[in-house]
Amino acid sequence: MPQYETVIGLEVHAELLTEAKIFCEAAAHFGGEPNSHVGPVSLGLPGTLPVLNRRVLEMGVMAGLATHCRIAHETKFDRKHYFYPDLPKGYQITQYDQPIAEEGWLDVNLGDTTRRIRLNRIHMEEDAGKLVHAGADRMSGSRYSLADYNRAGVPLLEIVSEPDLRSPEEARAYLEELRSILMAIGVCDGKMQEGSLRCDANVSIRPVGSDTFGTRVEIKNINSFKFLQKALEYEIQRQEVAIESGEKIVQETRLWDEARNRTISMRSKEEAHDYRYFPDPDLVLFTVAPEWVEQIADKLPELPAARRQRYEQELGLNAADASQLVAEPDYFNFFEATHNQGANARETAKWLLSDVAGYLNEQNKALAETQLTPDKLAELLDFVAKGTLSHKMAKEVLIPLLETDQRADAVIQARGLQQISDSSALEGIIESVLDGNPGQVEQFCQGKDKVIGFLMGQVMKQTKGQADPGLTTGLLRKALEKRRDG
Repeated sequence: MPQYETVIGLEVHAELLTEAKIFCEAAAHFGGEPNSHVGPVSLGLPGTLPVLNRRVLEMGVMAGLATHCRIAHETKFDRKHYFYPDLPKGYQITQYDQPIAEEGWLDVNLGDTTRRIRLNRIHMEEDAGKLVHAGADRMSGSRYSLADYNRAGVPLLEIVSEPDLRSPEEARAYLEELRSILMAIGVCDGKMQEGSLRCDANVSIRPVGSDTFGTRVEIKNINSFKFLQKALEYEIQRQEVAIESGEKIVQETRLWDEARNRTISMRSKEEAHDYRYFPDPDLVLFTVAPEWVEQIADKLPELPAARRQRYEQELGLNAADASQLVAEPDYFNFFEATHNQGANARETAKWLLSDVAGYLNEQNKALAETQLTPDKLAELLDFVAKGTLSHKMAKEVLIPLLETDQRADAVIQARGLQQISDSSALEGIIESVLDGNPGQVEQFCQGKDKVIGFLMGQVMKQTKGQADPGLTTGLLRKALEKRRDG
């Protein structure tokens, strides 16, 4: 039996999909030359005043509703003070005691088990800038550091869970589900590799059966599901070894070092009073009208959990395929559009999640960057369903559909890929193959069924792979049995 129980809470930072930053008109999108998406407000120049981007407030309400939170009637912004080169003003505008949303939850599925994880709060804030360290990934070991303020002032939602998670696997599943929700409602693109979704993990351990929390350690700025799970696994083990050896766990902030597969100490953990929070005097108290909240709720799209259930119960998809599809809006939108063209749901899911996804991974492309459209895929699947193309032929046709504006019928004609499904034509080819391979026919007559594979290969060779496999197998066996019995 395990000696210790793990207690985990996540603080997830989601960059919002707005055109402008949270308090000014500077561009908020990712990329660009260093310090090209800046302005007087985001640089904290003297005499400037912040003005809240209404779209940020709306997205905060959307995220709160999608995670079953209570939306605040009044919400305000506060100043969080700390000094670091990537923070131009010397403070961050965030929310402290009156966040936009509180007391929510979301369900996490692990195999056949579903657990409800409570959310403490969702609040709006501005992002900090970024330090670029010359000659090293981190400040330690670098020759000098440069500040890029493109990210300063980009709107964030911080989504804070209660310490309800009990394993690294559960924490990963929670983050995956939360990412799916934020992407489905269109508030975040979920691109963890670009830093638009990242999380801090608070982890502690306690003796099994205890209701007292252990000393928590925070692991900062984790930007992938894999790193989250690995960082938590390492940190849990580190704390167990430390306690067993009589070492005291100290409250601190640590970083995940992916090169060495370990967490490393960064600094002692600050408390709320260290930041000297107080209401931002340049921003008013915002009233959130219930009628406006209702309007936003009416526009919310179908959420991942409901979509997953519909795919399984109404469309007959298995749980794994349904979960994969709902995780990415590009995929489920394409899937639904293809299915609406008349394509079989299970076949559509299979092709999207295997052949199409395989191509995208190999080419490092997004679905939207290809020439494939739902009607082109539906047409291809129709050719397979009718027996015009075998699955192998269809895979050959798929590549031009992904890379050019050609349609399936044009590719089939140009490459001569139409499957032979004419029984009389196939019977003639089969007789020719049997006449040319009397030894194998004799082996079949002696009870050696394995030679059918060889003879099928000969038929496929003569037809250049265009014979309908199912029909050919049946006709071949019938012809062999006729020779054996005749």
